[in-house]
Amino acid sequence: MKYSYIATAVGITLLSMGSMAMASGEDDDDDDKDKDNGIPAPTYDFRTPSDEKVELGRNLMFDKILSGNLNISCGTCHHSLTDTGDGLSLPVGEGGSGLGVTRDTGTGADLIVERVPRNAPPVWNLGDRSFHTFFHDGRVTAVGGGSFPSGCKTPAGNNLPSNLENILACQAMFPVTSATEMAGQAGENSVADAAAAGNIAGPGGVWEQLAQRLQAIPEYVDMFKDAFPGDVTSAGDITYAHAANAISAFEGVQWRADNSPFDQFIRGDKKAMSKNARKGMKLFYKGDDNDQACASCHSGLYQTDLEFHAIAMPQIGSGRGSNSPGKTGGHEDFGREQVTGNPNDTLKFRTPSLRNIALTAPYGHGGAYNSLRAVVEHHMDTVSSLYAYNSKRQAILPTHPALDAENYVAMDDPDRVDFIAAHNELPPFVYDDEDVDRIIDFLNALTDPGSIDLRSDQDVVNGVASGLPLDD
Repeated sequence: MKYSYIATAVGITLLSMGSMAMASGEDDDDDDKDKDNGIPAPTYDFRTPSDEKVELGRNLMFDKILSGNLNISCGTCHHSLTDTGDGLSLPVGEGGSGLGVTRDTGTGADLIVERVPRNAPPVWNLGDRSFHTFFHDGRVTAVGGGSFPSGCKTPAGNNLPSNLENILACQAMFPVTSATEMAGQAGENSVADAAAAGNIAGPGGVWEQLAQRLQAIPEYVDMFKDAFPGDVTSAGDITYAHAANAISAFEGVQWRADNSPFDQFIRGDKKAMSKNARKGMKLFYKGDDNDQACASCHSGLYQTDLEFHAIAMPQIGSGRGSNSPGKTGGHEDFGREQVTGNPNDTLKFRTPSLRNIALTAPYGHGGAYNSLRAVVEHHMDTVSSLYAYNSKRQAILPTHPALDAENYVAMDDPDRVDFIAAHNELPPFVYDDEDVDRIIDFLNALTDPGSIDLRSDQDVVNGVASGLPLDD
């Protein structure tokens, strides 16, 4: 039997962990002798912030002080115990309760207004300077030439502070401004009111209000002084940009994952990966007889070109307000096109890194697929998979009657499904059963064993500096 398999796989199914191990007595063969097959060199470029900055960022990552209603932290949707994601297809953001797949939407007057419309991406290796584009639609991008004081092109334009230290810090400026993610709804608190009014960076704006909260907590003032010596000498010096710098320091150091069997292999230990994984690596980077390869898009050290591609991924949830021709209701998500305004970017989303991919279900910009096996089957023939999706709906969404009608609203509309299919840009190529299994073996070998148990990351279990409770 042959499988059609698309080159830009988001991820591959996790077999037994035994597939990551190398059989005893295994011999080398010629599957790693081809030196011109695109396998990257181990050219890591991680930032090295101070321990004080990382510790401050750890507190801020899990502290609900940064949310409008003091009820959600950055870590709620990017938690150590859920492999830097949240385990859901679409996050239950502001107003929810609990953690991970147990997170609740609330009921009655406490029911959340909406789910976050895109899957919470994992946060592995983002301290490496090679990552220059963030969010599924790439709305935060590093730019040179002094065109933006912060060095980042973002929805805030020139209003983004100039003292941000890197693009990961630029990204950390934005979840706190979203009503659905962290700010709350207008009328609930002054941060939400500022966000609703579009006052993000001005006097009394979202970032200033959050900085004032931190300035009022003596323990945080001391931590900021230690983390930013000479720059923060008193409470009034603290800005939200300092907080974003600290959060990026924690994420970049604590969620570094560069010791997988693959990393060990490219650093010179040719026995680090099993023979099957090495065969899969060759298929992944070199491709089939027509020179089509997964690495055409999932290229480089972290298996991403950080570019944008349309792969007929099912649309889950109510979308981000896009409408295909003749449609209303905003039940679609046009991805990159919403940033650029270019129709050629419609339905394109950023290629994700595949590091630790076995740990980070669900997959796709809307979390359409709950298993790696399912998402690779989508990539074998994307259009056929899209049309077959309704027979096996696999999104992981907390159930509530008021929200359930939105789960598959786009997929229930044949015209919208046709529109997604028409924008697919990736023709299939053919692998046999064994080829697909070998690629799976390789992708399992992208898991860093040190990432499997992250309980020590949240070593603020005795409390954060604000005194607010942690997520249950």
